[in-house]
Amino acid sequence: MHTWPSPRRNRRTRTRTATRTRNRPRARARVTGTLIAAAALLVSACSSGSSSTSAGGAAEAALAALPRATPSALSSYYTQHLRWHSCGVPGFQCATMKAPLDYAKPGAGDVRLAVARKNATGKDRPLGSLLVNPGGPGGSAIGYLQQYAGIGYPAEIRARYDMVAMDPRGVARSEPVECLDSRRMDAYTQTDATPDDQKETNALVGQYKKFADSCGAHSARLLRHVSTVEAARDMDILRAVLGDAKLSYVGASYGTFLGATYAGLFPDRVGRLVLDGAMDPSLDARKLNLDQTAGFETAFQAFAKDCVRHPDCPLGGKGTTPVQVGDHLKAFFRKLDAHPVPAGGRMLGESLATTGVIAAMYDQGAWEQLRGALTSAMKDYDGAGLLALSDSYYERDADGHYSNLMMANAAVNCVDLPPAFTTPEQVEKALPEFEKASPVFGDGLAWASLNCAYWPVRATGEPHRIEAKGAAPIVVVGTTRDPATPYPWAKSLARQLSSARLLTYVGDGHTAYGRGSTCIDSAIDTYLLHGTPPAPGKRCS
Repeated sequence: MHTWPSPRRNRRTRTRTATRTRNRPRARARVTGTLIAAAALLVSACSSGSSSTSAGGAAEAALAALPRATPSALSSYYTQHLRWHSCGVPGFQCATMKAPLDYAKPGAGDVRLAVARKNATGKDRPLGSLLVNPGGPGGSAIGYLQQYAGIGYPAEIRARYDMVAMDPRGVARSEPVECLDSRRMDAYTQTDATPDDQKETNALVGQYKKFADSCGAHSARLLRHVSTVEAARDMDILRAVLGDAKLSYVGASYGTFLGATYAGLFPDRVGRLVLDGAMDPSLDARKLNLDQTAGFETAFQAFAKDCVRHPDCPLGGKGTTPVQVGDHLKAFFRKLDAHPVPAGGRMLGESLATTGVIAAMYDQGAWEQLRGALTSAMKDYDGAGLLALSDSYYERDADGHYSNLMMANAAVNCVDLPPAFTTPEQVEKALPEFEKASPVFGDGLAWASLNCAYWPVRATGEPHRIEAKGAAPIVVVGTTRDPATPYPWAKSLARQLSSARLLTYVGDGHTAYGRGSTCIDSAIDTYLLHGTPPAPGKRCS
């Protein structure tokens, strides 16, 4: 079964956490799990219509800003001193920050959040801190900082900013949500996510329930308090503790939802915010999942057109249409459903193969790798290549251990929004609409939208608009053929935010900054260094 992280869950396919797809760190050709976090996001099936949404799935109410004055009950958090220490990666320091577990009851206990930084390298006066988040939800911001942003962002940016990351509550080093062990996670990810009969439907629902029950059993204290709103409030404590009057931030994929939420809660504290691969907070879970399904189909169509131009394409040749390429891939998936193929000591079935294909949709740089993996599986009956793509998506290492990405992804998604569907019958009724949006991935993504139906705690969030009235200019970045965060989401968020400037990348892949467009990179670097947003309507390729 695919439990893709969602873009609001973002990213970074068929997954049961379907909803937010994760997002991927810029300029990487290989597919990684962080990518998903930093490349991920599938809206984890966690939102449905509510009294605050219209019939079209868009919210009418706006997120209200918090009072400007810091409540006295929170003063000790805002004035705490971080104790920085070496954390095993040259050039980086780490610390632990405390935040209230429950902002409504600050005296009821703390949550301990991991923070990392790399000090500005230049001789000029630093511009302050630049907080980064790669998405997920569930992607480790500290891992992203140490492996990419802190060493791979433009030298001019790293010279003027202290590069900072904080793993959000429930993620990686910050009191991680814990659910299934590795053996049970293997069973979960292999479950047939496109049931053909009642027995398979029952098995899928059973796995969703086991996953949810295990999260409730192992992380009961934290599950109610991993919402995006709470994570955004944690970011404001970090801003104050670092000594910054304003927050400067680069968020990708789900990180755009986190950053936009911060702006909505604290518009007067917005510094320079870049929201790359934007999500639309006004949509309910069903609409988010449906839009994302269409986004993956758009990406697959682009892959299909590219694939048939190459002599090693196993899905067709010159003259083969994208529809025919999709039919060939679906036929291959059906064969795997009945007869999995060996994959280096494991077996590759339909679910893991689908996840592998979807992982490659995040970055056109992975398309060559995908062609090779499909060729090996379809012609040589060797599924190792597709399995490697799937493992990278789920952050499963060579020893069979999983990071907590998928656990945190579901936990955040399921508390942020009510479930897209609450019964298998609702999914079955919606299948034609999802399959129309994507003949290749629609059925799996529809079933993936069911997982939050069995979550042990009720959602605390609802869809809402974010206006952030009074905020400094915010740059919203959208990619026209983004699979995980469809371009219309960026346009919608830019319309909602009172001070947004939309920057468009005409191209493929998930997110745009640092992925090869000099035009995009120059516009964002200029904004971060000088505070000058892109010209209205600016488009890059």
